[in-house]
Amino acid sequence: MKPVNLIDALDGAADGHVRQREAAALAVRDACLGWLPLGGLLARLADPIVRAWMKRAGTAYAAEIEIVARTLKKPGIWLLHGAYLFGCTALADDAAQGPRLRRTLDWPFPGLGRLVEVRRQRGAAGEFLNVTWPGFVGVLTAVAPGRFAASINQAPMRRRWRTPMLLWLDYALNALAGLRGSGRLPPEHLLRHVFESCTSFDDARHLLETVPVARPVLFLLVGTRPGERIVIEREETGARTYRDDTVFANDWRERHPEWRPRACGDGAPVENNTRRRSALAAWTGCDADDFEWVAAPVLNACTRLSVEMCAATGQLTVAGWEADERGSAERVTQVSTFCIPSS
Repeated sequence: MKPVNLIDALDGAADGHVRQREAAALAVRDACLGWLPLGGLLARLADPIVRAWMKRAGTAYAAEIEIVARTLKKPGIWLLHGAYLFGCTALADDAAQGPRLRRTLDWPFPGLGRLVEVRRQRGAAGEFLNVTWPGFVGVLTAVAPGRFAASINQAPMRRRWRTPMLLWLDYALNALAGLRGSGRLPPEHLLRHVFESCTSFDDARHLLETVPVARPVLFLLVGTRPGERIVIEREETGARTYRDDTVFANDWRERHPEWRPRACGDGAPVENNTRRRSALAAWTGCDADDFEWVAAPVLNACTRLSVEMCAATGQLTVAGWEADERGSAERVTQVSTFCIPSS
C-alpha cells in the first residue's frame, strides 16, 4: 500500500499546484463523474449554473476553481465543487493530550480513498493540514496546530412530500435550493476561511455559528484545552450549538419529521444514523492511536476516509478506504501520520 501524500501548498500558488497535480485531479474528476448516470452530460449542463452561483455567493475561492477548470480543460469541475453527496460519522472526545476529533467520510464515488492527499496550507492566522483531493478547493477536514480542528458532516435534507415516489424530487429541490441564493458561502469555503483567518477556538466558533451558509450543514469543532469540543448544527442563517455528547452522523440532535437524514450503508436513514452514532458513542479508546473505532456500522461500503486529529499536538492521522467484495470497505493506503508542531 502506498502512503498518503503530503503536498506543500504554503506558497498559495493555485495555478502551479494544479498543473503539477493535473493527472491526479483528472482522476478525481473521472472517479466522481464516472459514477453518476450521464455524468458527462450533467457536467456540461451544470457547470455554468454552479459557476454563476459561486460568483453570487461571494466566495473568495471562485478564482481558484476557475484556475482548476481552465487547467484541466474538462467539464465538471464547477459541478464537483457544488456537489454535496457525502455522509459521515464523527466523534470529539477529551484525550490525555487534548481534545481529539475522529471522523469517517462516506462518499459513493469509487477511487476517492486511493486519491486522498494531505495539503499543508497557510493563511493569515497560520498553517493547517487539510485532508483533501487534487483540484479540490474547499476544506472538509483539517487541523490547525495550537488552534483547532474541525470537520463537516452533511446535514439532513428538507422533506416536502412523504410519499416515497417523490423522494427523487426532494433530492433535486434540495440541491437546487442551495444554488438559488446569493451572499451565502458554501460550507466548505466557510470552513477554509475559518482555518485561514481564525486564531482561536472561540474565533472559529463565532464564524461557524454566524456566517450565512448556502445549505444546511453540521460542523464539529475542537480546540486545544479540555472541554473545547462542540457540535454546530447550521441552517442557512441559524445555528444550534451543543457542548455535550459530541458525536453525530447525518441528522439533527432533535429529529423533526420535516427533515430526512442522509445515510450511507444499509437500512433506512433514521436507523442507519442511529446505529452509526451509537456505535461511535460507545467506543471508549479515547487515548488509542489506531483506527479500531473504524468498524461496522461506522465502516461501510461507501467509506473513503478515516481521520484522527489533535490540535493540541498538531497531529493528523489519515487512511483511504475503498469498497470490498463483502459489502463493506477495506483500507487501500497506509495509515499515514503528519504533524506540524504547535508553537
